[in-house]
Amino acid sequence: MKKFFAFLTALVISLCSVSLTAVADDEYFTQEQIDYYKNLGLQGTTVNVYNWGEYISDGSEGSMDVVSEFERLTGAKVNYTNFESNENMYSKLSGGGVSYDVIVPSDYMIDRLIDEDMLLPIDFNNIPNMKYINEDCQHLYYDPDQIYSVCYNVGTTVLIYNKTLVDEEPDSWGVLWDEQYKGKVLMFNNSRDAFAIAQALLGKDFNSTIEQDWVECARLLAEQKDKTNPVYVMDEVFNLMESGEYALAEYYAGDYLLMVENNEDLGYCFPKEGVNYFYDAFCIPTCSKNKRGAEAFINFMQEPQVAYENSEYIYYRSPNITVENNEESSLYGSEVIYPKEEIKSQSFKNLPQNIIELQNNLWTQVKSGKLSAENENENRRIYTECAVIGGAAVVVIIAKMISSFRKKKEQDLSDLYD
Repeated sequence: MKKFFAFLTALVISLCSVSLTAVADDEYFTQEQIDYYKNLGLQGTTVNVYNWGEYISDGSEGSMDVVSEFERLTGAKVNYTNFESNENMYSKLSGGGVSYDVIVPSDYMIDRLIDEDMLLPIDFNNIPNMKYINEDCQHLYYDPDQIYSVCYNVGTTVLIYNKTLVDEEPDSWGVLWDEQYKGKVLMFNNSRDAFAIAQALLGKDFNSTIEQDWVECARLLAEQKDKTNPVYVMDEVFNLMESGEYALAEYYAGDYLLMVENNEDLGYCFPKEGVNYFYDAFCIPTCSKNKRGAEAFINFMQEPQVAYENSEYIYYRSPNITVENNEESSLYGSEVIYPKEEIKSQSFKNLPQNIIELQNNLWTQVKSGKLSAENENENRRIYTECAVIGGAAVVVIIAKMISSFRKKKEQDLSDLYD
C-alpha cells in the first residue's frame, strides 16, 4: 500500500511538474493571457484580416508568427490577405461581395469610411489593451470620439537615395525631376502619396479643395514623367532599391530601415518642402461576420509582446507605450522613427467626392502620358495640320463657289442676249 501511495504521489508531482513546465515554457505569454484568449469562445470560428503587405511579424528570421500565435491561443482560424494601397482596399470593400473582419486603413481612408457608414463601432470593453495606447495616438482627427479605430502604427514618408548613384545628398523632392536620373527613379503608385509630393513642391495644401491646385500638381507630375520616366511601384520598391539598380525612391520611413539592412549604400532625408505624417489603424468594416473575433484580434495586436514583435519586424513607430519605452527595442532612439528635430509635415484628410474623382482622373492621365509635354506638342501639331488642311479646304470650296457663280452669271447674260 505504501508503494502504491508513493507511486500515486510521484505521479501527481510529475503531472504538476509537466503542467508548470508547459506554462513556464510558453515563449511569449503568461497563463493569465493564455486563459483570457482561450475563454473567449472563438474556437472553430474564422477571422478575416485584410492588411498591408509586409505589415505584420510573420515568423521569419526568428520573429514571432503573430497570426499563428493568435490561432494557438484562441482556437480560431485567421484568413490573412494583403492590399497594396488604401484605394485598392476601398475598391474591394465598396464593390461588395467580400467579408473582412479587420482592416488596416490609413487616416484619410478611415475618415472616408466613417463618412460613408462603412465601419462598425468597436466595443472597447473587448479591447482591454487600449490602456497601452499612447495618449497622442488616441482621439485623432479622423476619429475624434474614439469609436471606430485603434491605432496600429505611425509614420512619415521619406526620400530614399542610393549614395553610389546620387552625386550629392538631396534635401528636396525636386531631385525626382532631375533629368540626369532618367530611368533611375521610383515613384509611388498611388495617387494620394504621389500628388502629395507635387503639392509639397508647389506649396499646396495636401487636402486642398481647389480644383486648379490639383490640375497644377498633375502637370508637375506629368513633367516628371517627361524628364525622368519614373517607374510606379509600391512594395516592389524593396527589391528594386535593395538591388542597387535605382537612384531615387520615396516610401515610408520604417520601410527605409528594412531596405538599408540589405543595402548599406542607401540614405534618406526628410525633404525640406514637407512630408506626409500618417496613422494606420485597425477598424472593423460593416461587412464583418465575426465582430467578436475582430475585437479579439485587435486587442491581441496590442499585447506588449505582440506589439514589440511587430515593431521589430516592420520598423514603424508603435503607439504602444510599452514598445516606445523599451530600451531594448531596435528603434529606441532612432532618428528615422523618432526624429530629434521637428520635421515639416501634413496629414491626409478625406476629400470631397468631386476632388477624389478629379484626382483619380488626373492620375490616370499622368500615368498614361496624356498630360505630358510631348503629348501636348503632338496634339498642337495635329491641330495645326488639321487647321491648315481645313483652311485649304475652305479656300478650295470658296474658289469653286466663285467659279460656279461666274459661270452661272455668264450663262444668264448669254440667255438674256439670245
